[in-house]
Amino acid sequence: MITRDFIQIILFIVLLIGLTPVLGNYMFKVFNGKKHIMIPVLGWLEKLIYKFTGVNSGEEANWKTYTFGLLMFNLIGFVFVFLIQLFQAYLPLNPAHLTNVSWHSAFNTSVSFMTNTNWQGYAGETTMSYFVQMIGLTVQNFVSAATGIAVLLALIRGIARKTTDNLGNFWTDLTRSTLYVLLPLSILFSIVLVGQGVVQNFKTYETVQTLEGSQQIIPMGPAASQIAIKQLGTNGGGFFNANSAHPFENPTPLSNFLEMLAILLIPAALTFTYGKMVGSTRQGWTIFSVMLILLIAGLSISLYAEYAHNPIFGNLHLMEGKETRFGITNSVLWSTSTSAASNGSVNAMHDSLSPISGMIAMINIMLGEVIFGGVGAGLYGMVIFIILTVFIAGLMVGRTPEYLGKKINAFEVKMAIIAVLAPNIVILLFAAWASVIQPGLSSLNNSGPHGLSEILYAYSSAAGNNGSAFAGLNANTMFYNLTLGIGMLIGRFGIIIPVMAIAGSMGRKKITPLSAGTFRTDNSLFIILLIGVIIIIGGLTHFPALSLGPVVEHLLMNLGITF
Repeated sequence: MITRDFIQIILFIVLLIGLTPVLGNYMFKVFNGKKHIMIPVLGWLEKLIYKFTGVNSGEEANWKTYTFGLLMFNLIGFVFVFLIQLFQAYLPLNPAHLTNVSWHSAFNTSVSFMTNTNWQGYAGETTMSYFVQMIGLTVQNFVSAATGIAVLLALIRGIARKTTDNLGNFWTDLTRSTLYVLLPLSILFSIVLVGQGVVQNFKTYETVQTLEGSQQIIPMGPAASQIAIKQLGTNGGGFFNANSAHPFENPTPLSNFLEMLAILLIPAALTFTYGKMVGSTRQGWTIFSVMLILLIAGLSISLYAEYAHNPIFGNLHLMEGKETRFGITNSVLWSTSTSAASNGSVNAMHDSLSPISGMIAMINIMLGEVIFGGVGAGLYGMVIFIILTVFIAGLMVGRTPEYLGKKINAFEVKMAIIAVLAPNIVILLFAAWASVIQPGLSSLNNSGPHGLSEILYAYSSAAGNNGSAFAGLNANTMFYNLTLGIGMLIGRFGIIIPVMAIAGSMGRKKITPLSAGTFRTDNSLFIILLIGVIIIIGGLTHFPALSLGPVVEHLLMNLGITF
């Protein structure tokens, strides 16, 4: 690494810390119905939406009604995206005359974008029309991100309020998240990306003559608008098959830096919003600190692994699968950020990372996507681990566990365990199944431990609603489309439903005043305990599988054996 690499990483972290309270305070005003700078601009549209849909924005619901509205809204989104893919050839805005998508690929994609995963088993420029990209996928990028924020808001209200069943209004939370947070930021970011050279048009694909004299088809399309929300909404995916390694998606060093920052921006700022809404910004900064420490730890290990001198490769740095425009540091910073934030976009192929770097990206997902995580989803996932940490600490000191004045009982712990186990079961059982049957093995690009890593990563990405891939696995088969789709559903709603149940239970509790015996959850001791619980519960669950994959591959690579 050279000096400018260190400067860039430091600048990245400083900007992330500096922007967290700015955006976090703005979102606090939005979600609490206070006056903010976007009311004069878009306030009329919010009222129009409520009038058109018949929503009473002041009416609140209990956790069951809130969850039912959320599930029905997501089901409608799934059906709509599924159908427009099946009839793509007959719909407008299809200048490349792309054919209809197969039913199993359409199922996988519909589930993927509904669950904020954005896993793609296809090449965007040769599979999806502009209509499907804009009306289907881009719209889901907004509403799936807003759904994650809505679940978080319901959980916060359950923690902050006392003796109530009211957790807010899903339709109001969805509208305000989209209208005042995601939409303005996406418009601004789209303009910046277009200024950097990201394409945004409705042209037909162009045929050009290369320097070698051959013909090449250059894809066009409304890319900038989708890229902006895919990064800000921690959706991931790519308008083009090469994702953010494509020069039309990510043309300059500045666009690369801003797209990486956009991945973590809202998840980081939500920690400050959380602190403000529960009445203690120290709580928010405590959670932010845990997330940042885990991010920096993973980044440091990944950078060391990629820059390590290996005599087997002539002591050369590992540049396979990386864009020479970005180099090693930018590739590793992106891989760490995208896997920590449940984003899924890539600017380098994770299949070509060193075994240890690939393992860090995998671990970031396996921990439960709580290192910033998806928009809203990362933070409510972290609260699950906070509940478990408080419970374990209570057992150690012989005191009834409490969090922010609310007693943690058996019901909350059971729901937290279900939320933790759901994605882990998907990863381990589905990966084991795919590793012993022909439909699973036939899609591998590599054998041995690297092949196992490809399978492990795919199901980790699905269960964690991440969406990135090792890129060596052909996942556009019926077996993988269906099993990964099911994994995404379990990884999303297998956590949301227990979280909403916890929110309902916490909301009905009284708030116990602080006392000398209250276990504090906003100091350095709690940070250490929380990190320990995350690593033990989230990490050690997958250690045997990781040992057979990237760990063995790393040891064999040092002996000159590659796969």
